[in-house]
Amino acid sequence: MKAYRALARVAWSTVLVYRGNFLLQLLGVAVQTVAVLAVWRVVLSGGTGDVGGFGWEQIKAYLLVSFATTTILSSFSDALLADRVLSGHVALDLVKPVDYQLARFWEVLGYLVAEVITVIAMGSVLLIAFGGVPVPSGAQAVLFLASLLIVVPLKFGLVYLTGLACFWTENHQGVSMARVAVTNILSGAMVPIALYPGALRWLAEVSPFAGIVSTPALLFLGRVSGTEGVRLVLWQIVWTVALWLIARLVWRLAVGRLVVHGG
Repeated sequence: MKAYRALARVAWSTVLVYRGNFLLQLLGVAVQTVAVLAVWRVVLSGGTGDVGGFGWEQIKAYLLVSFATTTILSSFSDALLADRVLSGHVALDLVKPVDYQLARFWEVLGYLVAEVITVIAMGSVLLIAFGGVPVPSGAQAVLFLASLLIVVPLKFGLVYLTGLACFWTENHQGVSMARVAVTNILSGAMVPIALYPGALRWLAEVSPFAGIVSTPALLFLGRVSGTEGVRLVLWQIVWTVALWLIARLVWRLAVGRLVVHGG
C-alpha cells in the first residue's frame, strides 16, 4: 500500500508541474457550465418557467452537480493515463511489483485532490454569480454523498478503458473526444435524462454514464429518495465492479499487443 500512496503523491506533483494545462482544461468545463446555465435560463423564460418538472432553481442545482462530477477525473487524467501507453512507459510498469490497474487508480486519486480544490473554488464563483441552491439533509444527504463518492471509481473505469484503447488505436485524441461526447449525452450532463425521448432515455438510464451525473444530481435535488435512491446507488456499484472486471480482461488482451520502439 505504501507504493500506491507514493504514486498518488507523484501524481499530485505532476499536477503542480503542469498546473497551467490542468487549470485551463478545468476552466473550459466551467465556461461550458456557465454557457449551459445561461441557455437554460432563457429556455425557462428568465427563470420563471418550467420544463418537464424542472424549474430554474432545480436546473441550476442539477447543472452545478454536473459541473462537479464532470470536472473530477478530467481530460487531464485521461491524457496522462493514455500517455503511459503511447510513450511506452507501460513496458516499465510491467516489471514493477504493483498491480497496473490499481496503480493507475491511485494516481488518479492524486489528481483528484487538485480537481476537488478547483471544483470548490470555481463552484463558489458560480454560486455567487447565479445564486445559491438548497442542499439535501438527513438520509437524502447520505445517499447523495455515497453516490458522489462512487462516481470516482465509476468514472475511472471509463477513463481507464479509454486509455487502454490506445493499444489498438495508437492515438488518444479521437477516442477521448468520443468518450466525452457519449458521456455528456448519456450521463445527462447538460440536459436531464428525464427529458429524453423514450428509447434514448432507457439507454441512458441503464448505462454506466447515468451514474456519473444523473444519479447524484437527482439525489441532490430530492427527485429520487428512499428505495429508488438506494436502487440507483446500487446500480452505480454494479457498473463500477463490472467496468473494473472488464478492464482486467482488456488489459490482458492489450499486453499481448505491446510494441515499444527499440525493443
